[in-house]
Amino acid sequence: MVFSSVVFLSVFLPVVLGLYCLLPGIRIKNGLLIIASLLFYAYGEPVYVLLMLFSTVMNYLFGRGIDRWGGQKKKVFLVLNVLCNLGMLGLFKYVDMVVQTVNTIFHADFPLPGIELPIGISFFTFQAMSYVIDVYRGQVQAQKNYWNILLYISFFPQLIAGPIVKYHDIEKQMEHRKFEIEEVGKGIRRFIVGLSKKVLISNVMALAADAMFGMHVGEMNLLAAWTGAVAYMLQIYYDFSGYSDMAIGLGHMFGFTFQENFRYPYSAVTIQDFWRRWHISLSTWFKEYLYIPLGGNRKGKVRTCVNKLIVFFATGLWHGANWTFVVWGLFHGGFLLLEEWLPLKKLPRILGHLYALLVVCVGFVLFRAETLAQGIGVIGRMFTGFRFDAGAMTPVINQMTPQFLLILAVGILLSFPLTVKLQEKVNGCSVRVKNGVEMASYAGSILLLLLCILSLAGGTYNPFIYFRF
Repeated sequence: MVFSSVVFLSVFLPVVLGLYCLLPGIRIKNGLLIIASLLFYAYGEPVYVLLMLFSTVMNYLFGRGIDRWGGQKKKVFLVLNVLCNLGMLGLFKYVDMVVQTVNTIFHADFPLPGIELPIGISFFTFQAMSYVIDVYRGQVQAQKNYWNILLYISFFPQLIAGPIVKYHDIEKQMEHRKFEIEEVGKGIRRFIVGLSKKVLISNVMALAADAMFGMHVGEMNLLAAWTGAVAYMLQIYYDFSGYSDMAIGLGHMFGFTFQENFRYPYSAVTIQDFWRRWHISLSTWFKEYLYIPLGGNRKGKVRTCVNKLIVFFATGLWHGANWTFVVWGLFHGGFLLLEEWLPLKKLPRILGHLYALLVVCVGFVLFRAETLAQGIGVIGRMFTGFRFDAGAMTPVINQMTPQFLLILAVGILLSFPLTVKLQEKVNGCSVRVKNGVEMASYAGSILLLLLCILSLAGGTYNPFIYFRF
């Protein structure tokens, strides 16, 4: 990972936050955050920090060019910007995939370039594009101060795994924000919650998911396939929502407010509802910058269906240079179309919920699989693997440790909005009760932090899944 968890928690974050508290003036504070962000990225990517700097300069100049020129030249600048950003993303992320596909189709033997993927390139490229597109649309003024663009794109809390922050959401915050102790406290608490999701839940689920997906498909039975699928479903949710919580918490510490990226997606009752709740920053990015420009739902039902398939093809491809991700995206897009044509939205709530969970769970098998053949094979075993001899059951039984079963139950419960309902009840209580609950939440966060440190000391940490994207 870019920063080891121990270095980040014990050295980097305390030093940066301490200096941020002491330094006067927003510009000096911004300068500190820029230096800290570049050091953060360079720690793991010393060469590719130059690529990120190139991206910031390029998009800054394109923004200024669009602001200066009107008419056709303005559109040319936008097209060139999109081509340059997507070209850079394609070069570093998709060349191997293209060569492999050509080799497979034409039985060729072209060598793979093997270009190393810069961490977080999909995130900072999309952020940069959103800024230039917003300038073109007149939604924001072109930023004349390059350092603000550099801070926007490189800001370390969400640099490498999101959420994707749109420029118009934080434009004013970069020059006008307050440093408040209360917000720092809330940010630290949110950060610890996110870290706990990752270390205490996601990492435990990862052990079971890796074990099941590491089996040969022919050796799996129904229970092994479902154990792997459910474990990975919880792993990826707590991994990615945990990182988003950490990023949002870090933003609060430094006076920034980022949009929520997850709203209990496993409580969805349709696939459309799921995508309103899952990776919200990406789904809204594609809605604003791809779906609506394609025509959205304004050009008839057939065109709407085509537009949705294009968006979900792009969503899958954004996640990784493998056809498994593309098929996963189209799989979700296909069910969205079904919901347009069939009365699935009118199902009783419990049936709609079960339907959505089943589709999402099966889809994540394709997302996790190394190859399409493996993904299809595991899905087949989920519904046909009726084999319960000792050889088939032993791998499953080995995973059913007390720790796994406890974390599985906790993970399932917390994936539903129980805390939201509890907070609603607390809001109706007296000030004394509210203060008591607030203090208890901070005490609980300290306990969670201690548990995370003990777990990290035990060497059970593994990198965030979305660092690969």
